[in-house]
Amino acid sequence: MLSANNLYKKYGTLTVVNGVSLQVAPGEIVAITGPSGAGKSTLLHLLGALDKPDNGTVTINNTDVFALTGKKQARFRNKHMGFVFQFHHLLPEFSAVENVAVPLWISGKGRKEGIALSAGALQAVGLGSKLENKPGELSGGEQQRVAIARALVNKPSIIMADEPTGNLDTANAHAIHELFLQLRDKFGQTFVMITHNETLADMTDRKLTMLDGKIVDEIRNNG
Repeated sequence: MLSANNLYKKYGTLTVVNGVSLQVAPGEIVAITGPSGAGKSTLLHLLGALDKPDNGTVTINNTDVFALTGKKQARFRNKHMGFVFQFHHLLPEFSAVENVAVPLWISGKGRKEGIALSAGALQAVGLGSKLENKPGELSGGEQQRVAIARALVNKPSIIMADEPTGNLDTANAHAIHELFLQLRDKFGQTFVMITHNETLADMTDRKLTMLDGKIVDEIRNNG
C-alpha cells in the first residue's frame, strides 16, 4: 500500500527526518509515537505529500508520489489520501454533511451526489442523525468524527491522522480509536496515525517509535 524509502528532511542545519524507511500494508493501522520534536508530524507530512523530502521516495499503490508534479500530485492526494488533524478544520458556516462533501466537490462531483455520499460517510462514523448540524452545534468528539468522515468520503487508499485525539478527553479519545478499528474491519481502511497516547497506540496493529528523526523501535500488537 505505502512504501517510504530513505526519507530525509532538514530545516536549516537541523535534520528532522533522518533516513526513515517504512512499509504499510493494506488494511493496517500503524501508530507512530515518540517525544515532541522527534520528527513524527514532519514524517507524516512527507508520507502524505504535504511536504517534500530533501531525499527519498514515497510510493502509494505503486505510484511514486513525488514524481507527480503540481496538479497531478494534488489530484492524486485528493483521491488516494485522507487527512485528520488534531484541529478538525471544519467550516463553521457549513453543515456537517456539507463539510464532509468538500473533497468530493473539489474532485468534481455534483452537489447532489456529494451530499448523498457524504451522508453515507457520516452514517459510517455514527453521525447519521447530525447531517444538518453545524460544527458549533456538535461536541468536540462529534466534530472530530465529521473530520474523519470527510477524510473517508473519497474512499482513500490511506488515511493520515496527526494526533487525531489530542484535543479530546479520555472517553472520546478511546471512542475515536475504536472507530478507526471499526473502519478498518468494515472497509479495509488503512491508517497511519501519530499519537502521544501509548495506551491508544497499543490498540493499533503496529507501533513505531521515533526519536531524533529516526524510527528506533517497532512493536507488533496482538489483537
